[in-house]
Amino acid sequence: MVEVTKTPEWKSLSADAEALASTNMRTLFADDPDRFERYSLEAAGLFLDFSKNKISEDAFDHLIALANAVDLEGTRSRMFAGEPINTTENRAVLHTALRDFSLRDYHVDGENVSPKIRTELKRIAAFAQSIHSGAAKGYSGKTLDTVVNIGIGGSDLGPQMVVEALRPYWLDGRRSFFVSNVDGQQLADTLAQINLETTLFVIASKTFTTQETMTNAESARKWFLDRGGKDVAKHFVALSTNRHAVEAFGIDPENMFQFWDWVGGRYSLWSAIGLSIALQVGFANFENLLKGAHLMDEHFRSASLRRNMPVLLALVGVWNRNFLGASAHAVLPYDQHLHRLPAYLQQADMESNGKRIGKDGAVLENKTGPIIFGEPGTNGQHAFYQLLHQGTDLISADFIAPAISHSELGDHHPKLLSNFLAQTEALMRGKADQEVRDELRADGLTKPEITALAPHKAFPGDRPSNSILMGKLTPETLGALIALYEHKIFCQGVIWGINSFDQWGVELGKVLAKSILPELSNLSEEKPSATSHDASTNGLIDRINDLRQRAKP
Repeated sequence: MVEVTKTPEWKSLSADAEALASTNMRTLFADDPDRFERYSLEAAGLFLDFSKNKISEDAFDHLIALANAVDLEGTRSRMFAGEPINTTENRAVLHTALRDFSLRDYHVDGENVSPKIRTELKRIAAFAQSIHSGAAKGYSGKTLDTVVNIGIGGSDLGPQMVVEALRPYWLDGRRSFFVSNVDGQQLADTLAQINLETTLFVIASKTFTTQETMTNAESARKWFLDRGGKDVAKHFVALSTNRHAVEAFGIDPENMFQFWDWVGGRYSLWSAIGLSIALQVGFANFENLLKGAHLMDEHFRSASLRRNMPVLLALVGVWNRNFLGASAHAVLPYDQHLHRLPAYLQQADMESNGKRIGKDGAVLENKTGPIIFGEPGTNGQHAFYQLLHQGTDLISADFIAPAISHSELGDHHPKLLSNFLAQTEALMRGKADQEVRDELRADGLTKPEITALAPHKAFPGDRPSNSILMGKLTPETLGALIALYEHKIFCQGVIWGINSFDQWGVELGKVLAKSILPELSNLSEEKPSATSHDASTNGLIDRINDLRQRAKP
């Protein structure tokens, strides 16, 4: 394994960053009238402008060289070939195969899995059609117009994000709800809004043992039966591989849709986990989502590194993270329907690349994944943009917008786009102290007033951002956008020397929670003082048990 920080390319990039410290992005634009054309490209219905990053031609060349030094193209080929690049779990990473309509064969452990993929996709299409046509009915003979998706992590964030993003494509009369939190309040609030006779519960758990998901699933089934519901098999379907557990729950195996170990949870919306998407927007739109992602896959697979959108987005991120010191990255969609995209990418990025151990098992010397956060514009502008513009930390950002809205209401969208454009310009340009002083002088302020106020109104600028544009947010462009980020994350993991496809960091808390659960009292019982943990955890357990006992009815 290449120690990336020891490579000549890494050292050259460090020197590039030092050389750029004395200049600013205003100067870079002034000195290069072709900067926008040089640092932008179009692919799969998306347009990326990364010119508003503090990067020089030398730095750009060295970033491409760095990608070559870690054999990014070779690792990319191994991923598409179905090799087990998830080394800690010895698994292939082939979510791209789920959306490949070229009839290309994909092999895992010597088996061609493409026929399985096509068979499962046909089953999803047929099931969606049976629901939408009214052929599939509930126990009382009513059609099923409501879906409650019960899952967590990738089994919730992906389909929920897509369903929200594709709101203009919702089928008339259909509703979708998503339950993930083991906090019973979320399930209770959802159940209060639905009719059990017309509701289909989609239970998404590969093993059918996930604690949060199965707790919610069992409570939903109890609610259904306690209120007179009959024939669980007509109202519950499973997205799982555990046939025995699914049958024991009461679900007809014919209504069990599977996906495979080579599909990671946070990459699973393209699989049977996307059933809730197909049920809400129609299978044709779900298929178009996959096709849009496939367009980005083909671009990523074949384009040169210098004109490869996921590669360039990844390299710019590495530059900002490792050489300019950006510890966080904001995802800022200027489209309300993308309001769940930042949360989705938090998992996709931070669960993939939030690691300090390299593939060789050694602690890394380089920083890896940044903190991901975000909100839709313009809401974020009135929340955390203050820190982006004038805070003490450098934070990079992606601004995402469709040129055309699904709701061209008056001049709303031009105003939204003007903010989209203004924010990237303001972050790049900043506002120099002399510019502030000149404005204040023109406003008639006195010299002492100017001296006191000017520092507060100056902006340092040189805050890096990328702009991602599309014509309109459609199933195709959304699919391409998600795939763009998936491949960006993969590329950064290769450069940093980590396995982006495991998530051992989520395991310890789960194990400890299982040991703590028996020590917490129900309202009807008392528990002895906790002694098996540290003083803080023991004390908190005792305090919780005391509060619950006091609240006994």
